[in-house]
Amino acid sequence: MQSQDAVIAKRTADDSPDTEEIRRLAESAGYEVVAELTQTRPPDSSLQFGRGKAEELAETVAETGTGVVVFDNDLTPTQTVELAELCPEGTEIIDRHRLVLAIFEEQAGSKRAELQVERATLAWTLPRIKERTEEQAMNKFTESGTRYYDVLDRIDELDRKLSSLGDEATARRERRREEGFEFVALAGYTNAGKSTLLHRLADDLDYETSGTDHSDLDATAEIEDRLFETLETTTRRATIDGRRTLVTDTVGFVSDLPHELVASFHGTLSETASADCVVLVTDAGDPPAELREKLETSFELLADAEGELLPVLNKADVLDADELAEREAVVAAVADEFGTDSADPVPVSATEGRNLGALRERIAECLSDRREVELVLPNDGDAMSLVSWLYDRASVSDVTYRDDEVRIEFSATDSVAERASSKAESLGVVR
Repeated sequence: MQSQDAVIAKRTADDSPDTEEIRRLAESAGYEVVAELTQTRPPDSSLQFGRGKAEELAETVAETGTGVVVFDNDLTPTQTVELAELCPEGTEIIDRHRLVLAIFEEQAGSKRAELQVERATLAWTLPRIKERTEEQAMNKFTESGTRYYDVLDRIDELDRKLSSLGDEATARRERRREEGFEFVALAGYTNAGKSTLLHRLADDLDYETSGTDHSDLDATAEIEDRLFETLETTTRRATIDGRRTLVTDTVGFVSDLPHELVASFHGTLSETASADCVVLVTDAGDPPAELREKLETSFELLADAEGELLPVLNKADVLDADELAEREAVVAAVADEFGTDSADPVPVSATEGRNLGALRERIAECLSDRREVELVLPNDGDAMSLVSWLYDRASVSDVTYRDDEVRIEFSATDSVAERASSKAESLGVVR
């Protein structure tokens, strides 16, 4: 998006307004924040702000010469129109949800992401069309002429397309499991350091050289300090305690994420639901109260995860021992509230590469137990092919060759162990 000046505005009912996240969202969308206004009071039905504060907003827009106001609130169509009429002519009023949708639209880099963004945008637009049509009685057209029911039909069509893509993704995961891979998902809020951690864990990505093309799986993970840099999931190969894993960096959470986006991006959340281990990456530098709030939202979103949830306190290098202990206590308390079996959080620094060995060990503990297998086969070409097959899919600990037999010792997932045993049966197992 082209850089443009903007004024940010936020109203809260009873708390001191915090504008850090909306400021960063605006910057991610390409805006340069030149001023901000906040107010603590119940919402005004016409202007969101009270009349006096709304007039102050209009004056600020005029003084700064900006053409955009970004509200960290969800505005009704009426509020949007009233605010625009109060501000200088041509002022664009954008609420939080529309801003997030715009960022997602800009970042969509795959067919699935494009469909998800379109669905989310239409779902966000639908009630606004409905409100406008109710105001216009029998007229069921928006200004652009798009019918309300046409939008409903398009949403249904997008749901079918996304479901088809979801089926394809599930089939790909199953094929990967048959090849001996286990799945680890990195989840958490935007800018917690998930993409940086992916670089540290992956076999084929160097933290120091982001940008190299890796066409065997998904696009190379970026590590820029931007919200929503990860819109579509990014999956890389990693070796965890000798185990072949696929580590997926999923779309980042954000406070008050529009429910239309949560629904539309169900496919990306399914990457975490089906993972063998979900690494919940948090920013240890967040104040305890903010950390608790983010953890509660994360645990809610990850409630359907099948694998074990492993909390990680990233950026732990910025804390002293007492501060770290305080954050660890927050994680333990939230995990207890949600009744999860989450173990103690792992403090790391993805940027500095600290304590990653301990993290790898804990991830390995979360993964399912491997089956230890010993096969003794006739020493022939077919046996050599099986040995090669196992090296590609299992952890082979020993291969012993004798004149007439080959002894293979390995550990593998249940799927690979069963396939190996079946292949061995067809070759004539010695014992």
